[in-house]
Amino acid sequence: MAYKFIDGSVTAAKGFTASGVHCGIRKNKTKRDIGLIFCEKKCTAAAVYTTNLVQSSPITITKQNLSDGYAQAVIANSGNANTCNADGDKKAKKMCELAADALGISADDVIVASTGVIGQVLPIEPIEEGVPSLVKELSVDGATDAAEAIMTTDTVKKEVAVETVIGGKTVKVGGISKGSGMIHPNMATMLCFVTTDAAISAGMIGKAVKTAADATFNMISIDGDTSTNDMLSVMASGLAGNSEITTEGEDYDAFVEALTAVCRELSKKMAKDGEGATKLLICKVRGAKTEKDAKGATKSVICSSLLKAAMFGADANWGRVLCAIGYSGCDIDVHKVDVSFSSEKGTIDVCKNGAGIDFSEETAKDILLMDEITILVGLNDGEGTAEAYGCDLTYEYVKINGDYRT
Repeated sequence: MAYKFIDGSVTAAKGFTASGVHCGIRKNKTKRDIGLIFCEKKCTAAAVYTTNLVQSSPITITKQNLSDGYAQAVIANSGNANTCNADGDKKAKKMCELAADALGISADDVIVASTGVIGQVLPIEPIEEGVPSLVKELSVDGATDAAEAIMTTDTVKKEVAVETVIGGKTVKVGGISKGSGMIHPNMATMLCFVTTDAAISAGMIGKAVKTAADATFNMISIDGDTSTNDMLSVMASGLAGNSEITTEGEDYDAFVEALTAVCRELSKKMAKDGEGATKLLICKVRGAKTEKDAKGATKSVICSSLLKAAMFGADANWGRVLCAIGYSGCDIDVHKVDVSFSSEKGTIDVCKNGAGIDFSEETAKDILLMDEITILVGLNDGEGTAEAYGCDLTYEYVKINGDYRT
């Protein structure tokens, strides 16, 4: 591991400041509802988005603004998704213009994002009134406020930073994210904003973002619903002073490793903070015929509502693991499958060669009562590996989503 985790967030990298304030989109005046991230210079930038055919207006506008591979700021609100609105594109563009005018940059260099309730008109007046304060509050210490500003049903702020060495220069990568419900592979109900001071070309940062997302955010599932507003964006200031990364090689690999580490840590934080969740679930599949088969199997397990419910009840119902693998559609010999459950309390084998074995139910329950559970699956048929992240399915999830809009 060439990188290391450091204290910090989305402002850890050189050149970046952030802020978050309450502007009035949310009725709760104690909750920040709009955030800003700004770089002192124009950055190379890229993003990946939800695969849902219904996409928010901010995604439409951000795609346009990032078409040249550059950005300098992010403005994002919570409390309203600005999705399925007749005036959505107009409002998203206006958010970019408001931020750009206050910052003295081009509106085309602003990434815009929204999260919250779908189908309600986004009021622009609170944003107009809030942007001056948002810009005034920009600081290196403002990352936590920005992280709070994008939260919806999240119960904790999600921030992380790492540093690595590229071309003899110390490079930092940091990020914030939100996501708690409506989360499913192929981008989750999430917003994630990552910054770095690495010097990397627009083309290569686009490639790196997709690689990192495929290994991390696209391996999360909380409830099987793919959101309409999902976005992972990365801006690179180049202020670390390394030689610009323009091709694949050692420097590119080091950057992807650091970026993936940030995305993976944020993925785990999101999965653990799933709506109503009490446990983080990690499924690790080893020995698949191909990486594709490994990913398919681990996603299938982590998405199983029956398995998630069993983990909530600390029930070592390993048959639900095999069931999920069996309907995954992957090329798997079910007669070779091994299953174990693991936590800080230890590891217990529950299935060998596709069949049950004797094990202590009491020991298994002790293991599964912990708040982080790893489901270990050995397919014993190749070299393919993958990990996926999710959470248990609880009574509270239904309560939260039964009256989410009202």
